[in-house]
Amino acid sequence: MSFTWPLDPQDLFAERHPQMTLGLPAAEVDAVRAAVTEMWPDRPGGWVHEWSALAARHAAAGRHREAAQAYGWAKFPSLADAPKRTALARQIEQYVLAAPGFPVEFERRTVTVPYRGGTTSLPVHLMAAPGLPADAPVLLASGGVDSWKADLHGMWEQLALALPVRLLLFDLAGTGETAHLPMTPDGGAEVTEGLIAFARTLGGGRVGHFGISMGGYYAARTGLTDAVDAAAVLGGPVERSFARGRGFAFGMDGIVGNALGFDAMPGPTAREDAFAAFDLRPLLDRDANGPMLVVNGADDVHVPQHDTLVFTGRRDTRVELVPDTGHCAISRFGEAMGLIVPWLRATLVG
Repeated sequence: MSFTWPLDPQDLFAERHPQMTLGLPAAEVDAVRAAVTEMWPDRPGGWVHEWSALAARHAAAGRHREAAQAYGWAKFPSLADAPKRTALARQIEQYVLAAPGFPVEFERRTVTVPYRGGTTSLPVHLMAAPGLPADAPVLLASGGVDSWKADLHGMWEQLALALPVRLLLFDLAGTGETAHLPMTPDGGAEVTEGLIAFARTLGGGRVGHFGISMGGYYAARTGLTDAVDAAAVLGGPVERSFARGRGFAFGMDGIVGNALGFDAMPGPTAREDAFAAFDLRPLLDRDANGPMLVVNGADDVHVPQHDTLVFTGRRDTRVELVPDTGHCAISRFGEAMGLIVPWLRATLVG
């Protein structure tokens, strides 16, 4: 179930340019930006066509890591149609071809977890510094509704080299290679809980959870239920983000609608009904959380400050707003990770 929706591609370039240039030369990104004139058609001037052409050039030259990054932008921001799904398949193909050159140990594995009275399977990536002891802690990690496990490789690689933990990287329900499962509060949480149980079999038993954006929602949930030994939340919506009457910016209404499993753009009532179910107020009212770190940019247009500051004063919880930056502190990401990495080392590794 998926749908396309009116979206100006230049708005996406304006918002995501700093993120795009983390893995690709700025000159290449700017050339694609100049060539793109429409979002959905798979033809010259179309988003998926122009990004895929760049990716194919990198692939033909054996630059598989860059090809994977470019195909990642080709399928962005949602698997709304067949060309986007094709771009995702090509991204994963190029990513696996690039893996032997990674400076970290890497394994792609399919994990089966409980789901709605049965089971479901999903691909995950395991990543660790070379020679990491087998009994090292495991850290679940994911991005959000539009940035998935292969898209964020550079960050995961740095995290694996900075921490003596094994990363278990996955896509949220409703996104990426887990898009066959709609994103729902209970279903997404059940998938995450199954991955936590799997993670406890991999090392010495200690498991943490680091989530970015909507991934931060699920990390907040596992932290509030004390399901993990450490939960780090970066830019996670937890309460006010799901309030009725809130709008979306930069095409996020269509991105979220696809992740939630709608087959057409939902109207405000349907969207708000679906989103309201994610509100974590019932868990926030309890005093049962494990150790948590909650971080975001102070100027986030997607997640209000309340959803970070609401954790202030909770036991075993540290709260940080990074000034002069927006969602997930992306323009001051080094500062955000300068808070998160030492906290995870002290809390999860000890």
